[in-house]
Amino acid sequence: MAASQFSTPDRPSIAVLPFTNISGDPEQDYFADGMAEEILTALSRCKSLFVIARNSSFTYKNKPVDVRQVGRELGVRYVLEGSVRRGANRLRFTAQLIDATSGAHIWADRFEGEVTDVFELQDRFTESIVAAIEPNLQLAEIDRLKNKPASNLDAYDLMLRAQQLEYEFTEESLTAALAWLTQALMIDPSYAPAMALAAYCYVGRRIQGWTKDFSAETAEGLRLASRAVELGKDDGNVLWMAAYSVWQLGRDVQRANELAYRSLRLNSNSAIALTITAWTEMISGNPGKAIELYHRADRLSPRDPRGWLIATGLGLAHFYEGRFDEAKSWAEKALGHNPRFAIALRCLAASLAKLGQREKASAVVQEMLKIEPQFTLSSFRAQLRLLDDSQGNRFLDALRLAGFPE
Repeated sequence: MAASQFSTPDRPSIAVLPFTNISGDPEQDYFADGMAEEILTALSRCKSLFVIARNSSFTYKNKPVDVRQVGRELGVRYVLEGSVRRGANRLRFTAQLIDATSGAHIWADRFEGEVTDVFELQDRFTESIVAAIEPNLQLAEIDRLKNKPASNLDAYDLMLRAQQLEYEFTEESLTAALAWLTQALMIDPSYAPAMALAAYCYVGRRIQGWTKDFSAETAEGLRLASRAVELGKDDGNVLWMAAYSVWQLGRDVQRANELAYRSLRLNSNSAIALTITAWTEMISGNPGKAIELYHRADRLSPRDPRGWLIATGLGLAHFYEGRFDEAKSWAEKALGHNPRFAIALRCLAASLAKLGQREKASAVVQEMLKIEPQFTLSSFRAQLRLLDDSQGNRFLDALRLAGFPE
């Protein structure tokens, strides 16, 4: 095959190679091919990825493969390869994600189970791979950007830089992220992912009490979220960020729930879409349904970069169900990943107070007030109107018991 002249797209690009049948049974080839096709089809639903079609990637079947050569010939930065082994009554699948420019391994996993559950095992393998690939590729893209000169950054690069800053989740990093996103939108005024991420950053500032101009930032965040949905209506990542923004900035739970489920329909294996959908169910008074969705997200992406959002949601949902020990455990897990997340701190303080651990609750209150010194129960009460009266009043009473100022 002649060397390609393709340039890599301005988003993560990936080729799924035919899976290797290492069973010693040629009849298992069809199964290995089907496995790779399932994954390729599922990845193709992720609008943030550029996925090479089967007809191109399967030309490498039964050939020795150099992933660097594959990357050059297909014009992709990343390659997914795997294997299928059948022995007696057990099946084993392996998969690895490789950087085609350097040959470095980014992610790998292995799954196995009984042949009697072959289709369930196949589905679990597919959804786990798809759930892992998107966040891992995003982190790999952010890491790649570190070696690119600032003078050569395009709109996509600027959004990646903003994404890295959003992950840091400090007052300074969110301010800097918004500055990069403003530059990205100057280059490409119709770049929906940058609009959605900017709205999401405004939400972070609101949650943490870091908003500089409450009315102006609320209006701008909602404008960006609305425009992002118009331009990116088929992009699951745009939709979940817009859902979160519409809920937190506009208090429109019904619209947030609608957008979250639209995101989930586009990519049912997205852990973050599941998480935001769970949040909208929880604030709609359905903590049981929320817990089910949160646990699916946690199973799909146990090392997710936003795992603290899943854990915080589980903490609150268990709190509303009256399981304060579990609420405390999940809030502590969230804070282990993101010690600055104000919602997790409030959940932990409330849970400790309900467990009668008033001294520990008071210490958490002081930590929370370092992040948001202006926080009062009266100002917070307006946000709780999203919840039904029993949920909101229960949480407020627990925060009061913990020692938050009126």
